[in-house]
Amino acid sequence: MPGKLVAFDEDTLNKLNELGRDRMATFQELADEAFADLLKKYGVPVDLRDALRKSAKAVGNSRRKSVR
Repeated sequence: MPGKLVAFDEDTLNKLNELGRDRMATFQELADEAFADLLKKYGVPVDLRDALRKSAKAVGNSRRKSVR
């Protein structure tokens, strides 16, 4: 997977490093969690299972509306 550079101010980077130490998590694990939360907030499926669940829910809702 290609890498991407992200810039943080020094204070933010220090706090992220401290959080990682406290939670015994790597920076990558913190980033994965943060981006998954951001995608969820805007209703973007995070993975295939999430996409299928959202799709099935939309089909179920449209069938209920058409029956009424």
